[in-house]
Amino acid sequence: MTPRIFTYRPPAAALEIIFQDDAYLAINKPSGLLSNPGRDPVTHDCALTRLQARFGEIHLVHRLDCDTSGVLVFAKTKAAESALKKQLQYRQVAKTYEALVWGLLAQPEGRIELPIGPNPDDRPLQQIDQSGKAAVTDYRLLQADGAAHWSRLSLAPQTGRTHQLRVHLNALGHPILGDAFYAHPEALAMHSRLCLHALTFSFEHFATGQSLTLGARNDF
Repeated sequence: MTPRIFTYRPPAAALEIIFQDDAYLAINKPSGLLSNPGRDPVTHDCALTRLQARFGEIHLVHRLDCDTSGVLVFAKTKAAESALKKQLQYRQVAKTYEALVWGLLAQPEGRIELPIGPNPDDRPLQQIDQSGKAAVTDYRLLQADGAAHWSRLSLAPQTGRTHQLRVHLNALGHPILGDAFYAHPEALAMHSRLCLHALTFSFEHFATGQSLTLGARNDF
């Protein structure tokens, strides 16, 4: 199969900082900006390097897909990084997303439990794979437009597989609008960007022990 061509044109606008203290910093990452750099020199311009240029010591804790917008949290110290990564490892962090998807759902809420693995014929895409890793996504209908044939969903991933929400919704028959990887042509053409947004990120602050929920405005 012909390798996919990655055209990277990161948005030039300044990053929107939604939270900052001595331990953590969070932004509302725009769609089209990588979380961290890849091997290609063009990918050096990303959320991590922009923040390091401005603040100095900044550590990547988790990632969002390039085309996904929303809450992205970084650590300012190694101790803060280690503490939050441990919470992620033990699934002690809660995340919610919003998405616009193609079509009208048969059920207003539910759980998708389908294992996911890499697509060996079309990397970096993922696919439903019975021998893959367990993946669980809870969804809830927020809004539906029958005439325009789309639905707005609240999503709560219980696991953190690559492209999990995109693969799960596509498998359900409701691909995310604007998804250049998984959506069929009609759903792809319905929006100019991937309509997936990381709305909230909740964790325990390692220095205070208090629960902290960070949220980022959605623009679709």
